[in-house]
Amino acid sequence: MTDKQTTSIVLIDDQAIVRAAFKSLLERNPHFRVVGDAGDARAGIEVVGRLKPDVVVLDITMPGLSGIDAVGPLKKASPHSHVLMASQHEGTKFVQQALQAGADGYLSKDSEPEELALAIESVRRGDSYLSPKVANGIMARAVRGETPAAGDSSALAVLTPREREVFQLLALGKANKEVAAMLGLSLGTVKKHRENLQRKLDCHSAAELARLAIREGLLNV
Repeated sequence: MTDKQTTSIVLIDDQAIVRAAFKSLLERNPHFRVVGDAGDARAGIEVVGRLKPDVVVLDITMPGLSGIDAVGPLKKASPHSHVLMASQHEGTKFVQQALQAGADGYLSKDSEPEELALAIESVRRGDSYLSPKVANGIMARAVRGETPAAGDSSALAVLTPREREVFQLLALGKANKEVAAMLGLSLGTVKKHRENLQRKLDCHSAAELARLAIREGLLNV
């Protein structure tokens, strides 16, 4: 789709102003071409599957499906695409979850603008990339001999990928019927997932699910 000198990029972020800023930054470089963008992960998966870009720049906190949960489907839709997470979250928990999901790099949105190009070039070459702001924090904890705190482990680790999808939609306030329609599931299956979520997470209302989703970085306050 592009020549060897050009890196094709798809941007997936629910904030239009962030996508516009990234595009403006990247297109100052003649070796980068933003070929598509999306405001949510599900739409992004479709765009990536259609365009097969070299690199996908992906946010974590998005409505409906988080960036972390989208990594696997993105890789399936376009196996040769490299995924760079770009997030405001710098905690060890988010970095670990992203890399375990299959992300090729992790960039803090608080980084200097020039770092975006460096990160994209790195993952495009097949190298992994960790933003210095993120890596320094992890290294400092390792030097101090600290073990991960309880807050660093995700409460959602006990959930299956499908349960995570249902969880996030319920946390957004979607009714069972809406979740069933969005995910192509039967109403009975969604009700069963909801029961499992309540049991596994000890959350028994939409408000409790929303509070947990905010703590986990899956919803913005």
